[in-house]
Amino acid sequence: MAGSEPVTSPDQHKPGHRKAGRIGAIISAVALLLMLIGNHEGATEDIWLIGIAVGLLVIVIGDAVLRRNGLRS
Repeated sequence: MAGSEPVTSPDQHKPGHRKAGRIGAIISAVALLLMLIGNHEGATEDIWLIGIAVGLLVIVIGDAVLRRNGLRS
């Protein structure tokens, strides 16, 4: 059995499912934006929720643009 398996180093393995990561980031951003509806009074929470959600979406969009242009594998 060991003779038929290729020898690879850990850095040759892909880190996971890209599509699942994108979907997870989008769902997380939507969940953060849905948290704006609530019974809190301060704007500090709103700023953090919106900022993190926008950051997640910027990362997903930036990754999609880089992959489409062939700058990222």
